[in-house]
Amino acid sequence: MDAVRGRRGDARCAHNHIALTQDSHSGAGERGRWAEAVAARQLQRSGLRLIARNYRCPRGELDLVMMDGPLLVFVEVRYRRSNDYGSAAESVHAGKQQRLIFAAQHYLQTHPGLAAGNCRFDVAVITGSDEHPSCEWIRDAFQA
Repeated sequence: MDAVRGRRGDARCAHNHIALTQDSHSGAGERGRWAEAVAARQLQRSGLRLIARNYRCPRGELDLVMMDGPLLVFVEVRYRRSNDYGSAAESVHAGKQQRLIFAAQHYLQTHPGLAAGNCRFDVAVITGSDEHPSCEWIRDAFQA
């Protein structure tokens, strides 16, 4: 995986709680976009800069592409209303990680100016209700 280089951050996990209100969602796609917007706002408040949303390629999709200082960050956003069927973080299994790595490689190949630096894979877990969502940011969630 030469095209993707990871670097472990100091903080494995930082918890940030936010309160936003959102009208009811008509489907999974709309809910996903809402969760991505919640995550993007929270990560921007934490100092990251948004570069791209929903980058698609033949083998995968990147929900958010951000910069954390000089570090390129690929963020997978997961939503769960509850953890009854497992946590959102647990749903980023090995197969999903591999698709994210392929998508990140594609992104770097199509954006060569960003390929020289290090990168990291984060997961933003959105849980709770529309009225009181919670965002858990897992830095360096997995390695390429």
